[in-house]
Formats: sequence, C-alpha cells, structure tokens
Amino acid sequence: MGRSKNILTLLAFLLVWTWPASLLADDTGLIVSAGLEKKIDKKWSAEFEAEFRSRNDFRTADRVALGLSASYKVTRWLKADAGYQLLIDNNHEKLTYNLDGNYNNWRPSYWGTRHRVYASLQASYKWNRVTFSLRERWRYTYRPETTTTRYDFDNEQWEDTQVRSKGRHMLRSRLKAEWNVPKCKLTPWASAELFNDMSLAKTRWSLGGDYSLQKKHKFTLFYRYQHINGQDDDGETGSHYVGLGYAFKF
Repeated sequence: MGRSKNILTLLAFLLVWTWPASLLADDTGLIVSAGLEKKIDKKWSAEFEAEFRSRNDFRTADRVALGLSASYKVTRWLKADAGYQLLIDNNHEKLTYNLDGNYNNWRPSYWGTRHRVYASLQASYKWNRVTFSLRERWRYTYRPETTTTRYDFDNEQWEDTQVRSKGRHMLRSRLKAEWNVPKCKLTPWASAELFNDMSLAKTRWSLGGDYSLQKKHKFTLFYRYQHINGQDDDGETGSHYVGLGYAFKF
C-alpha cells in the first residue's frame, strides 16, 4: 500500500510539473511511432523509426516521418547521437485577402517533403530512483522548392504557384525525469522541452510511461501539450497530443 501511494504521489507531482499555465490549444492530434534498435556493442547502437501524426481533432493526416540515427555512449553519464529524418507533410491550406476584405487567393492543403539532420548530447544524473537527463540538440531542416496550385478569386481560375525553398536551424533543450519503480516494468516519466532559433519558438510538456517486456519490447504511452510562441517551421499550432509508441531491441 505504501509503495502504491508513493507511485500515485509521484505521478501527481509529475502531472503538476508538466501542466502548463494555460491549456488553451487550437487542436488535438495523435502520434503513433514504431522503431527498431540494434545494439552494435557496449557503446554503439543504431535505430530506425517511423512516425505518423494526425491533426484537426484526429480527423486529418498531418505527417509521416522516417528516420535513421546512431548513438555513442561517451561515458556512463554522457551520450551522443546524430540522425536524419525524411518528413512528408500535409501542409495547411492558406487563404489571403484583398485590402477590401474580399478573398484574394486560396491554396488548398498539399503534401510536401522536408529533410532534417540533427546531432545532440545528453547528460544524465541518477538520484535515488529518479534519473534526470538534459539533452541539447541542434537540428537543421530544409524544405525544397515545390510547385502547387491555388485558386485566384479575382480571375476566377486555378493557377500554379511556387513554394520557395527554406532552411532553418533550431536548438532543442529537453529536461526529463524518469522514475525506476521497484519490481515494476513500468517507468513513468515527464519532460519539458524548449525550441530556440534566436528566440523561443515552441515549448512542449509531456507526461508518460514506458513498459518493457522481455527486455526486447518497449511500449510507450504519453500525453503532450505543445505551445507555439512564434512562427513554427513545422506549420504547427498549439495542440494536445496522445502518443503511442513501440520499439523492438535486438
């Protein structure tokens, strides 16, 4: 009974810690991921991950992502990794207006690709049964130029339009806490993450748990709140997310 009470107390604390001051979000979505992790030796490992996201209160597909990465254990408490992601995005529609308030152009939503590379360092510190980690990640995202269509209300016709190429650097700073519950395969965790590109662009608060089965299978369930502070390179809005994940280690 005492152990269960401690677990509930910690989960309540993590929930309060990750809950933002305001939960007024524009959208709700789902994040589903699956991954493979290969441990090469005591220091090196490689990983492949596929991810799907939805938006518009779960009704609209938002993104499909495929990623490859490698990590290296520098010391017992420091880990480095680097990777590449192919992002296939369902870009939001865009509507512009004339000075008189009438419609100008309407560009429907369209699918496009982006390329992302990243490198990060993660330091960890264990205090009793709680492990704290701080990860600093640099990433660069490039969107190639593409051609799509839009409707011109003034001329009442469809026309081709160019979406210009764009590159953006971002620094992600994540603080995470994980609790090793005695005689339990479930590891509850909470994290807070800041996205910076010379100013604070986005913040994320997450609360979830990892469940390990036979040391090879890991299942993840989490809740995430995301707040957009400026112009986001992903075209995202403030959102609530429910996340489901699976990873196989071999």
